[in-house]
Amino acid sequence: MSKSIINILTLIFITQIGCDLLSVRNAEPPDKPRGTFQFAVTHEDLIVNLINSVKEKNSQNYIACLTDSAFTNISFSFLPSAGIGAVHPVLLNNWSRTEEEQYFNNLIIRTPIESQLNLILSESQSIFQADTVIYSAKYNFIVPNFSSNETNNFQGELKFKMIRDSRFGWTIFNWQDIKNSDSPTWSELKGQLTY
Repeated sequence: MSKSIINILTLIFITQIGCDLLSVRNAEPPDKPRGTFQFAVTHEDLIVNLINSVKEKNSQNYIACLTDSAFTNISFSFLPSAGIGAVHPVLLNNWSRTEEEQYFNNLIIRTPIESQLNLILSESQSIFQADTVIYSAKYNFIVPNFSSNETNNFQGELKFKMIRDSRFGWTIFNWQDIKNSDSPTWSELKGQLTY
């Protein structure tokens, strides 16, 4: 037999038993849902991203809402509600994106899979100052009680200072938490979950 006939027969044999080597396989779902994060063209987009990242328990999207010093010359900072620093002094110790990410990851870990996190903002107001937007709103942050089937409501007022980074997306560079009732504030939740 000539060498070319052997090559042709070998090729036919391989294609017949090749187990669909050249066929397209079915797509596999991603390991983790990507969520609904959209590039923040407006500061309103940024607020929607923050709310959705909390609801979806998506740490990557949550942190993407905060200023990254790789894309701007301003670092993220957090000012807790009045009086909470005495109970949770870690909140007064140069709180940064790193601590914010640690807190949020701890929140996700402690939240049962079937439970939801719900952030409700109301009475919002936006003030434009040069390249900065100051956004304020009352919040009600509903989280599961980690030791029972009940929920906890953290309430207060938040004030965000937002800028566009070098990618021209809006980010939060300063977050102030304000206590406006007898209810525990978001700062108290952060203090409880930072260790």
